Amino acid sequence: MGTQAAGPLVVGVDSSTQSTKALVVDAATGEIVARGQAPHMVTGGSSAGGTDPGGAGKESDPEQWWRALGEALGQCGDAARQAAAVSVGGQQHGLVTLDAAGRPVRPALLWNDVRSAPQQRRLLAEHGGPRAWARRVGSVPLPTFTVTKWAWLRENEPAAADATAAVRLPHDYLTERLGGEAVTDRGDASGTGWWSPAEEAYDEEILGHIGLDPKALPRVAVPGEAAGTVRAGELPLPRGALVAAGTGDNMAAALGLGLRPGQPVLSLGTSGTVYAVSTRRPAGDPTGTVAGFADARGDWLPLACTLNCTLAVDRIAALLGLDREAVEPGGSAVLLPFLDGERTPHLPQASGLLHGLRHDTTPGQVLQAAYDGAMFALLQALDRIVDEDVPADAPLLLIGGGARGAAWRDTVRRLSGRPVVVPEARELVALGAAAQAAGLLLGEDPAAVARRWGTARGAEYAAVPCDTAARERLTQTLAAGGPLLGA
Repeated sequence: MGTQAAGPLVVGVDSSTQSTKALVVDAATGEIVARGQAPHMVTGGSSAGGTDPGGAGKESDPEQWWRALGEALGQCGDAARQAAAVSVGGQQHGLVTLDAAGRPVRPALLWNDVRSAPQQRRLLAEHGGPRAWARRVGSVPLPTFTVTKWAWLRENEPAAADATAAVRLPHDYLTERLGGEAVTDRGDASGTGWWSPAEEAYDEEILGHIGLDPKALPRVAVPGEAAGTVRAGELPLPRGALVAAGTGDNMAAALGLGLRPGQPVLSLGTSGTVYAVSTRRPAGDPTGTVAGFADARGDWLPLACTLNCTLAVDRIAALLGLDREAVEPGGSAVLLPFLDGERTPHLPQASGLLHGLRHDTTPGQVLQAAYDGAMFALLQALDRIVDEDVPADAPLLLIGGGARGAAWRDTVRRLSGRPVVVPEARELVALGAAAQAAGLLLGEDPAAVARRWGTARGAEYAAVPCDTAARERLTQTLAAGGPLLGA
């Protein structure tokens, strides 16, 4: 551990699509005293009902998340064995189905599994359309949402659905195995499509319609409530350590930044997200662009998410034989890098679209067009998310792996017209989970804990004039390309 910790130690976990990260953090200072990481395997999916055309399926065995958690904690050494509290931040929306003995019935359907597009369309039609859903559950459920995945499972694998005694989100699964109690939180529950923001409870009418017994779902803890204590077991954590309720990854990152209302965040990772904490419950966006999520503290986290971000742009760079930073300005090319279908805009069957090539178009200009195409929908959504009280020149907190790249930072500044701040802290989901654990242990607001830790401090980049011409080209291409994009 090095130097003596100033306060008690807590563990924050980030169980993402690709890996599990664990941080042991000094609750008093925010110093990371140990860290570990172990990878996950993601596979394509098929079902008893047939194959997976187009590669829309994305699955993982939940047991490997548990093994990865043990491996990541093991890398933390003695520090993990001294922790007084632990919390898990996890990938949102995933469908984990467990039998009566608590074993996975089948691999989990991950957030980016979009095979449920037909069920999503049917559910919207059967319950009053997008506006009614947005009013009822805060969001228009997309094929990424848990409610549509359960409907897909019911239809395509009825035997698996019948064998399911418990349904969990990814972070719920790990939290329950840590503390022995079936507990979730309002933040992650708000991304299922069966939780009511108005009632702060499960919507039993929707659950009845999709054939899911409310008793199969975990209890929703109130903010600051414990989800049990660590049981004796195979993990290198002390028995009796407090287990916080945990939350979804975006909600954990908001905690990790110590966000105050009105501070916009843009996250550049495998997916792209933009969000801000709000004290006002979202009315529900009937276009489906903005999801009216709850946060982990008692406020709200309106959020927009795209499926295609850094990996899609890296793939374009590889196709062009370029380094990811080898962008060039100018040109008329427009590239919509919807390589995995898209969530925002809602085009689950889309593929990439390149338009506007000329004889003098350079590979670097095409690569820049890919960056622009990946950013466009997020920045449009930003205008819907920020309150009218937020100044137009309020800085964007830029997080995620892409925030370290000059091409990403410059693209965000050029297309938003806003200044950018890149926090020095990197592992914000795990840090947010650690802040939640520390808040539980110390009886404090976890966002205030993170602010005390100074997690949002970082390099500042001045605003540049907004490139309205590029945004207009993107708007026109998206509108005209509808038939090619599956709209």
